Order: sequence, then C-alpha cells, then structure tokens
Amino acid sequence: MWKGAAAVCINEENKLLMVLQGKPEEEKRWSVPSGGMEEGESLEQCCFRESWEETGYKVAVGKQIHVKSGESYGIKYTVHYFACDVIGGEPAFQDPDGLIHDIAWKSADELRALPLSFPEDLPFLLNVLSASQSSEQM
Repeated sequence: MWKGAAAVCINEENKLLMVLQGKPEEEKRWSVPSGGMEEGESLEQCCFRESWEETGYKVAVGKQIHVKSGESYGIKYTVHYFACDVIGGEPAFQDPDGLIHDIAWKSADELRALPLSFPEDLPFLLNVLSASQSSEQM
C-alpha cells in the first residue's frame, strides 16, 4: 500500500499552487505538490517535505481536507490532501527526482484548461477554490 500527501495551497489572489511534472520522455502534466511518505514520516511531515522539494516553498500544514484511495498499475494507494499556507521560501526546482518542470499559481479557469496528472482531482480542487473565494468575500 502506497501512502502519500498532497498540499492544497491557495494564495491571496485565489490561485492554487501547481507543479508541472513528468519524466523526460512523458507528456508533462499539472498537479498540486504531492508525493509518497518516507519511513518514519507522518502524513503532515510528508506534505511539508514534498511541498518544499517540489516548489521551494515552506508551508504550514493545516487540516486534512480530502482523502483519495484507489489502485494504479496494480498498486493500492491512499493520498491525504491538506490545506496549506505558504509561510516562506522562494519558487525553486529542487526535486531530488528531477520530475518538476514548472511551478505556478493557477486560477479556477486556468485549472479547467490544464492537462492534469490526476483529472479526477479537478472537481475537488475547483470546490476548494470556490469555497476559498466565498469565504474571502464575507
């Protein structure tokens, strides 16, 4: 069973932090910063580390807001999504796997048009952006 964590970061412009990723020979696709747990890590520690490795940003990991489970290529997986706030750092490519090709903040409209690594995440991510925008207007 593969377990991982994903960071859902929304900035003051109601844009979502995304990374363009893929192996050199693959079509590159967008996703939120995420990755697999390392031995001895909590889900929150994994979320922090993956965010930093993939984006250069340090994040405050908040509450868990979504869990996705399934099977891919015969491997069962569970990914825990956390609401996060950027608290420091600068955009930087420092992914040890060399799979990150761009770091960007994307609006809901931009998100709908992007090729996504995990298209099944689109409704959830759009709901998070919509809820964030609604709470800002109060």
